[in-house]
Amino acid sequence: MRLADVLREENIITDLKARDKADVLGEMVDDISSRVDSIDRERVLKALLDREKLGTTGIGHGVAIPHGKIKGLSDLKVFFGRSRKGVNFSSMDNLPVHLFFVIMAPENSAAAHLKILASISHLLKSQDFRTKLMDANDQSEIYRIIIEAERKNSIV
Repeated sequence: MRLADVLREENIITDLKARDKADVLGEMVDDISSRVDSIDRERVLKALLDREKLGTTGIGHGVAIPHGKIKGLSDLKVFFGRSRKGVNFSSMDNLPVHLFFVIMAPENSAAAHLKILASISHLLKSQDFRTKLMDANDQSEIYRIIIEAERKNSIV
């Protein structure tokens, strides 16, 4: 499974407004649940917040990869959000988070979940990739940057 298989251009938020962890997750889940009928807002938000209680998904360098297993979800979904101002996310390096990849996986999809998580983590190691995402003008450009980077650097 590739990121290109589970990320859709319309699932990209270019200008998150929230300033803290709970609010940014809520903002992203609100956007997601407004466009994806099979998403139960409260169930998804609870899964993401419960995962954060185990340890931050803010991995440093302005990046977070919130993820959770969602009961009743039929297939893996990935969403992207960008905060130009940055969010206090209790990141490992204590720096604000600007780039968010949210992974929602069915309860029985450990292998696919881990492959996508590894692929996203690999891409986000590149400062050039992170800079391009921050500098992009719109959803289309962000989507193109992500898909091209995955194609060039595919590890899955």
